[in-house]
Amino acid sequence: MFKACVIGASGYTGAELAKLIEDHPHFELAGLFVSPASQEAHKPISALHPWLQSYVDHTLVPISDEKLIELAESMDAIFLATPHEASHDWGAMLVNAKAKVFDLSGAFRLKDNKIFEQFYGFKHAHATLLNEAVYGLAEWYADDIAKAKFVAVPGCYPTASLLALKPLAQAGLIDKQVLPIINAVSGVSGAGRKAALSNSFCEVSLQAYGVLGHRHQPEISQYLGDQVIFTPHLGDFKRGILATITVKLVGKTAQNQIDDAYQSAYLESPLIRLMKQFPKLDNVVRTPFCDLAWKFDPGSGYLVIGSAIDNLLKGAASQAIQCANLAFNMKSHTSLAKPALVEGAKP
Repeated sequence: MFKACVIGASGYTGAELAKLIEDHPHFELAGLFVSPASQEAHKPISALHPWLQSYVDHTLVPISDEKLIELAESMDAIFLATPHEASHDWGAMLVNAKAKVFDLSGAFRLKDNKIFEQFYGFKHAHATLLNEAVYGLAEWYADDIAKAKFVAVPGCYPTASLLALKPLAQAGLIDKQVLPIINAVSGVSGAGRKAALSNSFCEVSLQAYGVLGHRHQPEISQYLGDQVIFTPHLGDFKRGILATITVKLVGKTAQNQIDDAYQSAYLESPLIRLMKQFPKLDNVVRTPFCDLAWKFDPGSGYLVIGSAIDNLLKGAASQAIQCANLAFNMKSHTSLAKPALVEGAKP
């Protein structure tokens, strides 16, 4: 068994991680931690998240610098479900010891220091680790993740967007003269558990935000290899992301080329489901799957892709588990999909 802990366990993603680790046949949930000033410290996690009652009975322990150093040596896997600033500082403290670190914040996703400062609002002080961190889009970087000491788990919007676009980019089918347009809507859980008027359920209406300036735009562009126009929306529902993406393809692209691009990219990826109908959130919420569908207009050369994920699972916690599975020499879908669904499949 590999010993694992979650730092930042009081939030929605931290709770999902706790349950996934507790259920995992090869990981032992060895601790749940919160920030030193957290009002949730010393409470059982089930007091914050009653759905965990009878599943996870651990108490939330306040973290300290001394405890971080101890965990770095005693744990096999450490999951950081912490704010960007905390991951920025704590990740650097954890990485040079025994534990492998899986950071779910945005602190180590962007490789350009200037772009990072522009979109995250503070200077990055750990350039070496920033360069060494492996991007944890499990279906696309499995070999790198398997060898990684520090994994930057992708954001939820980038996960939905990149899984939809990368097969086309890999096949050379995207017309580089026309930017892909990504419109995506997320449930309010994507804003975190901390109360705020902007994400209060009674205040939320379907609306765009972060227009032409959201921090996930450079993340999507960096790992796609092309610029995009990304517009996120906040919806009045709890969880899930639905992305509708419009992309211009190169001239004389045929339907079978598009189909082949997706099928070859995800033939051995059991957590990606290629659908005949455009996806809907009800089919992915509380699952680790990404559902994809597409429709092509050969007359105009435009393709529309639908991508749906659970923002707390495939967009965060279950993808982090995929990365940990790979890093510890397991199939990426271990404990996430039933064997009947993945017979003969690779990561």
